[in-house]
Amino acid sequence: MSENQPHPTGAGPDGVDDDGRTESAVGCLLAVVGVVGAAVFALPRAAFSIDGGFEAHARDWSVILVDVPLILLAGLLVPPMTWAAATRWLRPWVALLVCAAVAGLGLWGIESVWHPRQDPDPGYGPGI
Repeated sequence: MSENQPHPTGAGPDGVDDDGRTESAVGCLLAVVGVVGAAVFALPRAAFSIDGGFEAHARDWSVILVDVPLILLAGLLVPPMTWAAATRWLRPWVALLVCAAVAGLGLWGIESVWHPRQDPDPGYGPGI
């Protein structure tokens, strides 16, 4: 078979399917895992700000409208973008480790900076 003609099975000359479907599928899977991981991390921390406590007195709209959506967007975009950048120069298993490290560093950074309100204001105590 000539060098310029495609292989009849769609695989490359070495017999490996090199059209990028596997890497694309892994990128999509990483996006799903990233947004689920971000939701598992952020939503319990933001629960009091979303609920607002007694009569929604402590509801924090900045957490609802800005913080949580940005964290979920980062969870959706950062892992597949890291995967795409890392697979250009690294082997896939090393790129997966790089993605895990970047996701861990991102969650650590959010943990160290983002502190939504967790308890009611002081002065709210048990009833009479």
